[in-house]
Amino acid sequence: MEKVIPFLMFQDGRAEEAINYYTSVIEESEIISIVRYGANEPGDEGTVKQASFSIKGQEFMCIDSNVKHAFSFTPSFSIYTVCTTEEEIDSLYQKLSEGGQALMPIGDYGFSKKFGWFNDRFGVSWQLNFPG
Repeated sequence: MEKVIPFLMFQDGRAEEAINYYTSVIEESEIISIVRYGANEPGDEGTVKQASFSIKGQEFMCIDSNVKHAFSFTPSFSIYTVCTTEEEIDSLYQKLSEGGQALMPIGDYGFSKKFGWFNDRFGVSWQLNFPG
């Protein structure tokens, strides 16, 4: 096995919007590659056929699915992020949770100095932790 890469499947044509947002909000993040569907291909022209991006050195892949499924993202799988400062966790929580749904609003839950869990505006689940 060469490596393990988390893979996100978007069903609403928002993969590129999501990765542009993530890489603009989180430092040390970048889009590695984007391949889009062309004319006469099975996906909607211009949507993401396959993309790679990294957040703090962790590579992710994603697509815009051209097949509608009876499922989407779920909080049972989330992107767990360890923040190094309170300012970082506060900023990321505010930016990434905007337009999403709080599952555990940012706070002290006893196991960490500051923790927050939410689904972002794209439906992707994030857990942010500042152990203190």
